Amino acid sequence: MICGDCFYIWQSKDWPDWQFDLAAVAGPLAEVSLLQGRLLGRLAGVGLGLQKQADLEILTNEVVKSSEIEGVRLDIQSVRSSIALKLGVDIGALAPSDKYTDGVVDMVLDATSNYMEALTLERLLGWHRALFPSGYSGMFKITVGAFRKDVTGPMQVVSGPVGRQRVHFEAPPAERLEVEIQQFLDWVNSEQGLHPLIKAGLGHLWFVTLHPFEDGNGRIARAIGDMLLARADNSPHRFYSLSSQIQRERKSYYDILESTQKGSMDVTNWLFWFLDTLNKAIAGAFADLESVLTKARFWQHWALVSPRLNARQIKMLNMLLEGFKGKLTTSKWAIINKCSQDTALRDINDLVSLGILQISKEKGRSTSYLLAELP
Repeated sequence: MICGDCFYIWQSKDWPDWQFDLAAVAGPLAEVSLLQGRLLGRLAGVGLGLQKQADLEILTNEVVKSSEIEGVRLDIQSVRSSIALKLGVDIGALAPSDKYTDGVVDMVLDATSNYMEALTLERLLGWHRALFPSGYSGMFKITVGAFRKDVTGPMQVVSGPVGRQRVHFEAPPAERLEVEIQQFLDWVNSEQGLHPLIKAGLGHLWFVTLHPFEDGNGRIARAIGDMLLARADNSPHRFYSLSSQIQRERKSYYDILESTQKGSMDVTNWLFWFLDTLNKAIAGAFADLESVLTKARFWQHWALVSPRLNARQIKMLNMLLEGFKGKLTTSKWAIINKCSQDTALRDINDLVSLGILQISKEKGRSTSYLLAELP
């Protein structure tokens, strides 16, 4: 139990001796494991090319959504292009990416592709440097590649807009971090006989509790979680995005973090939440996978044509493949791409002439277009 004079779990005399009711979480654990097996089995029958396309889409969602949880919005096309370039996946025209996008992509790819490598202090600090290549978080200069110093007070974990932020908990003081992080890294790199999914959940919670950096802790915690989930799958391929599900349940994420931090060392409720969220992420991946495979087959079919398409055409075709809402018209094309109506019409007519788009037979005041069916 947490001591009477303590307020946060890291102040407990039992810290960090995690406790949980294995029998209580056995059911959810078995359900998630079964879903994992079904998903990996579904992917076993597709070719390497389609697996890479699935990797590309899931990793794109992981990078974008993990950043969104922290209030950082990345351009999805830039993220997709950065990942495609690093994975060697041909997506035709590439959208430009910057050092910030490339940095978070490098971190996630290193965590998932090199999942069996030890998580060392050097690697951890390298991830932090990758997230903040300029040494700034927004407009504020921060300490990069080193632990926080707490010069302005204790590290508080907050959510919500500026001026209405809610404090969920405080992290351990800076003077404890060197010892705390080494203990954490030793745990990550050793065998405890824990179920891999339990270890992934505890690893995420433990790092978030420590919050060792001035910024970027959440993104790094989720990268560590992805690394441990890759170990659980024994595969570098990511076919579900936990961050996407956390983003959808962002309020409950911060609520469970807060209640866990202010509770005892028994983190059974946290594991229930983690496994339930993981279950939803994997269940949703089946539908996402079909969409990914449909998109991959589309681009494979048009592989000889795609290099001549411009960035606007690639962007709009991907939007159509992902479920464009409403009818696609020249006006919508122009608005979305911030181009003229004439440019939009030229882009569309080019795709129609290639047989990629066709004119909709539905009547309306404006001509609309849709994807042509593949033969």
